[in-house]
Amino acid sequence: MDYKFLLHIAFLMISNPAKAWEEVRLRPNIREVSFDYVYPMIGFSALAVFLGSIFERGWGSAEDYQYAMMNCAAVVVSLFGAFFLSSYLINLVRMRLLEQRDDILLSQQFAGYSMTVTFLLQILTGILPDLGIISILLQFYIIYLVWEGSENLLAVTEEKRTVLTVIASIVLLVCPPLIRFVFDQLNILLD
Repeated sequence: MDYKFLLHIAFLMISNPAKAWEEVRLRPNIREVSFDYVYPMIGFSALAVFLGSIFERGWGSAEDYQYAMMNCAAVVVSLFGAFFLSSYLINLVRMRLLEQRDDILLSQQFAGYSMTVTFLLQILTGILPDLGIISILLQFYIIYLVWEGSENLLAVTEEKRTVLTVIASIVLLVCPPLIRFVFDQLNILLD
């Protein structure tokens, strides 16, 4: 795993998405997105949430660790689920609305790098949970990432670019909290 590339792309996705998507497009193996980018970002997110939970409640009892581990598990499940569900849905949109060929790996690459804002905000709010309101507003930067990625990575025509941007942005914004909500409800039900 190339941590230098991971940090470089994460920084570029925030500061200069067009250049970041160009670098992503030129990477030779698109299968690497899961192992080289998405999984480490989910790991960092989970670690940040775990540490934030420990700092918030302390580490004096078994219940504190259980609370931290449940928060950590919820983040991992929601981000993994969101990555795969959004990849699948974006692939469907590409095939049906854009009439492109079935390419789940390309859709995973697009969804994984588009979730950069989600990952970084999860890391930030995991450590500093008081920034929750600000993170909700900053989530909408995903729309710009999707807009740039649709042209640079997916080669979407100009007339269909807006449709893809709207649908993919909604999917990427809704999937993580939706899966987190389902996980929390199942946790309450099974508790």
